[in-house]
Amino acid sequence: MSNLKKRLLVFRFSAMGDVAMTVPVLKELALKNLDLELIIISRDLYKPFFESIPNSVFVGVDFNNYKGVLGLFKLSRILKKYKADAIVDLHNVLRTKILKFFLRPYIKTQITVNKGRNEKKLLASNKYKILKPLKSMHERYADVFRKLGFNLTLSHKLNSDIIKKNKHIGIAPFANYKEKMYTLDRMKKICLYLANKNYKIYLFGGGTNESNILKEWSDTNSYIHSLADNCSIKEQMEIMKNLEFIITMDSANMHIASIAGTRVISIWGATHPFAGFLGYGQKIEDVIQIDLSCRPCSIYGNKSCLRKDIACMNYIDEKTILSKILNK
Repeated sequence: MSNLKKRLLVFRFSAMGDVAMTVPVLKELALKNLDLELIIISRDLYKPFFESIPNSVFVGVDFNNYKGVLGLFKLSRILKKYKADAIVDLHNVLRTKILKFFLRPYIKTQITVNKGRNEKKLLASNKYKILKPLKSMHERYADVFRKLGFNLTLSHKLNSDIIKKNKHIGIAPFANYKEKMYTLDRMKKICLYLANKNYKIYLFGGGTNESNILKEWSDTNSYIHSLADNCSIKEQMEIMKNLEFIITMDSANMHIASIAGTRVISIWGATHPFAGFLGYGQKIEDVIQIDLSCRPCSIYGNKSCLRKDIACMNYIDEKTILSKILNK
């Protein structure tokens, strides 16, 4: 192991987008504190996200190998060997709490993110809604390191020195929940319209069903290329870096594009940027949404529409999206 002054164990598992949100914070922290070493603990799949962070070691975890409390105890035996000065828990769930308990005899200093759950409940409340911008999750992550004494002022700027290819754009039409997705038939029409305007389009998605849908789109026009079934995450990120911009939902691809330093035009339905999940360095002016008294009805988009019509997405006109794209 190196002789750096500080070594931190950083926990962040969970969904892809949540993990990707930590990357810009960790990168700026590392660049401003060159005597710091980060031991980043996350799922194996997410390793490409963290490769640009200096003085970092990535420890990929497959929880199929660490099931239950005994499995977490086994994992803690591995992690204690890194002899960290502190644990930074950017997840704050039962799994990380158990890991911290097992590691407490060896690592006394343990700092955990405050997710602002009570504020978010009010933001998404049906009866007692308080609609106001909350602290971004990036700032909440940064607060954890500030508690450890690090001077960390986030730039909130996209980091890219690559010249973007004009009229090369991405479209990532999927999200985990239908309340967060623009209808696929209308998104396909937008895709075809842009292709007919000589935009070279790259489609992002994953899994068999999404791959089949995007292949069908790409088969309709030679300007449309699906990356869903033939590109790794790392390869998709390399393509994102060269795009003029990418159109996404409130989804993981918004945050992956932010890591790649690419502008995002994002479409929001049941969720809201006020909850603090807008992509790092992205502008609120590039958000497409409509004002409804019920929005946001949930923080993560995992609740059924109270109106039953998903008006927050269905009332967004195709022309509104095209106008944002073509008048960029």
